[in-house]
Amino acid sequence: MDKSVSKFSRREVLLAGAAGAAALTVAGAPSAMSLPGAGAARRGEVFSLGVASGDPLPDGFVLWTRLAADPLAEDGMGGMPAKTIPVQWEVAEDENFTRVVRRGEAPAAPEMGHSVHVELEGLRPGRDYFYRFRAEGSVSPAGRTRTAPLPGTMGELSMAFASCAQFEHGYFTAYRHLGDERPDLILHLGDYQYEYKAGEYEIPGGNIRDHAGPETETLANYRQRHAQYKFDADLQHAHAAAPWVVVWDDHELDNNWADEVYEHPDEPQPNFLERRKAAFQAYYENMPLRRAQVPQGIDLRLFRRIEWGSLATFHMLDTRQYRDDQVGNDESPTQDPARLDPKRSLTGAEQERWLLQGLRSSRARWDVLGQQVMFAEIDYLNGEDEGYNPDAWDGYVGSRQRVIEGWKQAGTRNPVVLTGDVHTHWANEIHDGEDVVATEFTATSITSGGDGSAELTDKEKAYLAENPHVRFFRNQRGYISTKITEAEMTATYKVLPYVSKPGAPVQDLATFTIEDGTPGINQR
Repeated sequence: MDKSVSKFSRREVLLAGAAGAAALTVAGAPSAMSLPGAGAARRGEVFSLGVASGDPLPDGFVLWTRLAADPLAEDGMGGMPAKTIPVQWEVAEDENFTRVVRRGEAPAAPEMGHSVHVELEGLRPGRDYFYRFRAEGSVSPAGRTRTAPLPGTMGELSMAFASCAQFEHGYFTAYRHLGDERPDLILHLGDYQYEYKAGEYEIPGGNIRDHAGPETETLANYRQRHAQYKFDADLQHAHAAAPWVVVWDDHELDNNWADEVYEHPDEPQPNFLERRKAAFQAYYENMPLRRAQVPQGIDLRLFRRIEWGSLATFHMLDTRQYRDDQVGNDESPTQDPARLDPKRSLTGAEQERWLLQGLRSSRARWDVLGQQVMFAEIDYLNGEDEGYNPDAWDGYVGSRQRVIEGWKQAGTRNPVVLTGDVHTHWANEIHDGEDVVATEFTATSITSGGDGSAELTDKEKAYLAENPHVRFFRNQRGYISTKITEAEMTATYKVLPYVSKPGAPVQDLATFTIEDGTPGINQR
């Protein structure tokens, strides 16, 4: 591809968002038929970054927006004045907003990047709602969200999950398709944005579009980068389609960071903790998170639970902020025996206790870990030699075994692990010795790695031969859609033939089920 054609200047990126303006009626209100997720507003309008919702409860959820008249402003303030701006919001039972059930006003303060987080309560459980915002003479696109069902409720849940969206590596068409499904819930498992300056993370054949600004190190840098991603109409469409539950991985801050350790521990970055503080602040500002997730200096408590009646409990983990540093100089595959040290932790002691206690007290039919890195053991070397990824649970074998023991001691009925990070689709059976104890569904990337291929390479075929508990592998872009019922959990692996140009179709590549009470994978 001719990169001179496929890349966009800052001005062209801004003007491209004007296509979403077609979703506005003459009166300036969003057209219900074109929503949710009509796309970015016109330049100069303050809702250019769209809307989002998240972390649903039986009586409410979080509503989010961030004001930005000039999303790519280098100071990270989105072209907004250094003053607090009142933002009106409303929630309705219908897309036309004829049955408005709540209205209110929230401040968009400059010290919070002019973001708005509204925590709703007192709504009816297990139903759809629609919402929008008004400020500075503009009306936002509308979004669809949903409350969780009441405790004790079973029913059904449609849930999709995704990870790893590198803006430079392709178009976010997979987000468009994900939004079109209008699931009840969307999980994002990390690498929502990437920190690199333009061209630093190059794919074969060259990147498709460029990051604005330098490598993200300051609050202004992170705010600008989040705004560039949020300005994408396909991403806005997915956010406006359903409530999201988000956790980060590494690139929201810096590649392969570990707790307070910079990517290159032999080349310490003097300002790394300030960088961490800035990244966490920008992450909160740009995600539909609750007040409980407001950063406290260099800390942000992201691990939390989302309960969907008695059908499913989502234990959302943070495998970056509390981990011991990677062994083997973080080179993969590693044969460093230090990975077997039982004292090493991926989650940290507090989060591990929280998880194990949650498993013991759970009465859910399905207990789901939403997390970042590969849980199942994966040997990346052929033959008698063994080599493992030190950045995954394989680098923290004691941590993994304590979770497995936690499932067993708690009598967890249906443990399932959802994973991102690796830019490829996997379906794994998790073993404890000879026994299958759980299932892992790993979603490929939205764009990271470029187009990928439908054909397995010899190296990839060797992975499968070396690891018979891996039931499926594919290097294409996409996401995973699931349907959860009392009787089974079904996972459909979605792929796109390309991301190097917009408008790719989506295909159902493979479908797997887990039967209630029977760990292991069945392919349809």
